[in-house]
Amino acid sequence: MMKFSCEKALLQNAIAVASRAVAPKSSIPALEGLLLRAGQELTVSGYNMNTGIRTKISAIVSEEGEMVLNARLFGDIIRRMPDDTVTFSADDRQMVHLSCGDADFDILGLSAADYPDLPEVEDEYAVSIQQKTLRAMIEETSFAVSTNESRPVHTGALFEVGEKGLTMVAVDGFRLAVRREPLEQLAGGAFSFVAPGAALNEVKGICGDTEEIASITLGKRHILFEVGDTELICRRLEGEFLDYKNAIPRANPISVTAETKSLIQSIDRVSVVISDKLKSPVRCVFDHDKVLLSAKTGNGEAKDVCRLSGDGGGLEIGFNNRYLMEALRYAPADTVKIELNTGVSPAIIVPTDEKDNFLYMVLPVRLKSAE
Repeated sequence: MMKFSCEKALLQNAIAVASRAVAPKSSIPALEGLLLRAGQELTVSGYNMNTGIRTKISAIVSEEGEMVLNARLFGDIIRRMPDDTVTFSADDRQMVHLSCGDADFDILGLSAADYPDLPEVEDEYAVSIQQKTLRAMIEETSFAVSTNESRPVHTGALFEVGEKGLTMVAVDGFRLAVRREPLEQLAGGAFSFVAPGAALNEVKGICGDTEEIASITLGKRHILFEVGDTELICRRLEGEFLDYKNAIPRANPISVTAETKSLIQSIDRVSVVISDKLKSPVRCVFDHDKVLLSAKTGNGEAKDVCRLSGDGGGLEIGFNNRYLMEALRYAPADTVKIELNTGVSPAIIVPTDEKDNFLYMVLPVRLKSAE
């Protein structure tokens, strides 16, 4: 038996948040569902055996209990309800009656006994950061997380917590992204861990554009992200993450400064002739106060010039258009410094001021000799 009532909008939002962690198809029917637990308040949980999301909302609970409902069906019903108070009652045969305004539904639930427990996270280390900062940091690094399962540790992002604050690193073999932010307070010393990219995507979704605090707790095998009334628990990725500090060459003889937006527009322009079928690197010639960009495929040839400040000494280097564009698009700055060395050395993109809060590295593509 279980009975509660709550605001439709609150319930709809809780279902949407927890459903992010529900497996669309599973051999365990309960995992296609949401676990509802009515106690002091109402808790809605989703879990796909990798990531679990649990969120709390205030409800008037007249009978405590727990039950599993199919996430899609329950979500579809609540979304279509009028904006009013939803009343939920379940009997001991798992029959659930939902009513709101003049709408009534009867659906069958599943026993909560079939639902696996979300992992507990022992509190070893914890760190707190503003939600909007965490969201921005994930956004500005996660595009470089690897999708190649042969190195599972790189399908996540590295979090390093220490004196300098929080550093996030993602790498996929073609590019590398680093973001750094100071922390309000650091309790319990320095630590690091790797969080799966898929889970971070969900963390980004539950962080608001707000200065309210999100906290990250590191356990032995799992990581807990607490954002407002929502908790996300995911597995830590094991393995040796790239020693990124030694992978980034910083003694580069060439340094030019570009306006992020105009360089993106130039790359975008010459990318018009590039397609999935007809690939081509973007050929860049860094000259005095400008870079000449070009691309040539069976579709045709495109050329553009972007003004810069600094002298590239005529260095010719090729890039994958998408990798270079993404690094610039996610760089949180209006102007960037691009450090270069040779046509086969990576390009380093850093802030023009000495803030040291981001660094992107993009490996070049070998160009065929001048065509």
